[in-house]
Amino acid sequence: MENPRNAAEGRRQMFESFYSVIALVFILVACVELCDASTVVDVYRLIQYDISGVPFGSRVASLNHHAGSSLFAPGSDLSRTVVILPLRELNETFVREYIELGKPLGGLLLLLPRIFRLENSETVGGHGDSSDKENMKKLLEDLEQKLIHSSINYAVYFAYEDEDLDTVLADIKKNDAAGQPATATTGGYKLIVSSPTPKKLASPTITNIQGWLPGLKGDGDSNQLPTIAIVASYDTFGAAPGLSVGSDSNGSGVVGLLEIARLFSTLYSNPHTRGKYNLLFGLTSGGPYNYNGTQKWLRSFDQRLRESIDYAICLNSLGSGQNGLWVHVSKPPENAYVKQIFQGLSDVAEELGLKVGLKHKKINVSNPRVAWEHEQFSRLRVTAATVSGLSVAPNLLENTGGFSDNREFVSEEAVVKSVKLVAESLARHIYGQKGKKMDIFADNTSLAVNPCYIRSWLDLLSTTPRVAPFLSKDNPFIMALKKELADHVVEVNLQHDVIDGMFTFYDSTVNTLQIYQVASVTFDLLLLLVLGSYLITLFSFLVITTRGVDDLISLFRRPPSSRKAKSV
Repeated sequence: MENPRNAAEGRRQMFESFYSVIALVFILVACVELCDASTVVDVYRLIQYDISGVPFGSRVASLNHHAGSSLFAPGSDLSRTVVILPLRELNETFVREYIELGKPLGGLLLLLPRIFRLENSETVGGHGDSSDKENMKKLLEDLEQKLIHSSINYAVYFAYEDEDLDTVLADIKKNDAAGQPATATTGGYKLIVSSPTPKKLASPTITNIQGWLPGLKGDGDSNQLPTIAIVASYDTFGAAPGLSVGSDSNGSGVVGLLEIARLFSTLYSNPHTRGKYNLLFGLTSGGPYNYNGTQKWLRSFDQRLRESIDYAICLNSLGSGQNGLWVHVSKPPENAYVKQIFQGLSDVAEELGLKVGLKHKKINVSNPRVAWEHEQFSRLRVTAATVSGLSVAPNLLENTGGFSDNREFVSEEAVVKSVKLVAESLARHIYGQKGKKMDIFADNTSLAVNPCYIRSWLDLLSTTPRVAPFLSKDNPFIMALKKELADHVVEVNLQHDVIDGMFTFYDSTVNTLQIYQVASVTFDLLLLLVLGSYLITLFSFLVITTRGVDDLISLFRRPPSSRKAKSV
């Protein structure tokens, strides 16, 4: 008679084998969904921020839903669907319902056209050379403004069109067109972004960079020399912080300031050609936020320095000035200083074949909105003007370096001419040559404007997102700007401060999107049944051939109680 202990041990081993088989079945089924990854893509989340506690942008970062296309049927429930939408397929109805009115959506992946990639452009600075580009640019500008001024309760991501995404989208469209949208029962593609809940950025900083070119005092002159300030805001803002490079607004202004600093450093390096004006250079932060960094930079000046400023020239969007530039001022055009600045620019512009217009916009000191950088100077009673290719004052968070403001749409020639215009008018004022036709920065001389220098910095700025809250104090880009300015001027220093408290920003701006092609639940169940049947049959066969039918049957019998086992 078989020992009960040995029989129980044999049954235990068989059950352990059986459990292992069952575990293997579940592992295989799980792998059906997880082993069919189609592609992995870097995606850029719609910015999340608050203004005075009012929420804007996307309030969600994670995604885990099936994918759909723009071919969904009217009235479809998309609350558990991530819509993949190329920009060229965007329509007003979708924007109104799902962005402006906040209709439920599982998520949105917006695909930006390839033409916005610099490496796909046939020409550099090809502004206006394609009606398709211009139409897309306008469409993107309008969409961006709607996105950043809405509060959206689902994740919104951006990516550039590529072959992998095109293939995935083609499959999704094919199924949607056939009336078989992706669901848990039908299968399809699933989009997953694993991201924790976005957190507020604690005390985001802004960093201003300041440098000097001291003027030459005459013998026995103990009075403080007058100062001219050349200023440009370098940071950006856009719907996706990871893509906001601002080639024109205000990359072109930064490039202009650096080139003007380089030109005057050559003049000021020789005591015989050093002017009797101090030149103050300021690369400021917080431009999109009412020029908050400029305000704090100016308030850090002592009264003596502030009073020494003869006037300030702020550079903005010079790459848009191929058809002319505008001089924006807060003081009336009849003001003697305003007349002097405008006349100096107009004289040089005429020689260069440029048009220069004057725009007067009176400021309201009780209104916190600051449309132009020079207005921060005007609020402290310092004469200033903004030279820009833009003719109209932008609204809050408009023209601050969004999607369409990239290298493709910046006229390098316009930047070169704008720099020549500002530098020449400054030099004639500094050296008392106003009204005289003389070319201080003449072409083909050691003092000529350098297009290669301008091009290299435009290229760098056009690949460097610069949204201030996401730039640390020692960010490599800020350090590069400081180093470059220090190569041309003296006493370069950084000023760190905190962004105005009315703005709050959240992290999680760049994530990885995983796209899986998953089978339907029906297929999974069928596969489970087939695998289970096969494994049970195999298990039964092995037991019968090795231990006999009785042992197989005994596996499914209730084991004898301990009392009966003892009585035996």
